[in-house]
Amino acid sequence: MPVTVLLVDDEPLVRAGLRTVLEAQPDITVVGEAADGAAVVPLVRRLRPDVVAMDVRMPLLDGIAATRALLKAVDVPPKVVVVTTFENDEYVYEALRAGADGFLLKRARPAEIVQAVRLVAEGESLLFPASLRKLAASYGGGDAGDRLESARLTEREGEVLRLMARGLSNAEIAGVLVVGAETVKSHVSAVLAKVGARDRTQAVIAAYESGFVAPR
Repeated sequence: MPVTVLLVDDEPLVRAGLRTVLEAQPDITVVGEAADGAAVVPLVRRLRPDVVAMDVRMPLLDGIAATRALLKAVDVPPKVVVVTTFENDEYVYEALRAGADGFLLKRARPAEIVQAVRLVAEGESLLFPASLRKLAASYGGGDAGDRLESARLTEREGEVLRLMARGLSNAEIAGVLVVGAETVKSHVSAVLAKVGARDRTQAVIAAYESGFVAPR
């Protein structure tokens, strides 16, 4: 089955460009478009996309509020990739804290856009460690760190979380720790459960905000 994508951006040219790039791939289908975040929840309920590519700044309902609304309204929400002009933007960090699975720059190359959609559809987080460190240093705060401090991770779970914060995939973590991919998957699941995180992105943000991983 192809990966299905909903495009949400107030600029028609951006939506058209993303559609052209994504639909050139045999395994990706764009199932709908919206010009504002207010349309996201009803469209997701009707179209059931695997991934939502969401502009972070929109005039009526921005990507942060739309992400929060989506995660509250839909039992099994799609993955959310925030599409942004500026990577070191408070809006981007707040969208990640709200539950977005990663972010993508509007100036990204076509191959990077395609890879981003495939990665999040497969359950990986789309993280750029250097950018996330800067964002956490500038805008970090809130209760995410508190959740990690009370999580009581094992030594191995802590190792896995630090490697997640470096942007490594499960397969790459398995290579570093010289263990099987299923073992890593189990550790990741345990980390998410203990931290109370929806996904890898939320766990990594908690790691930065608690000081478990240094943002600088």
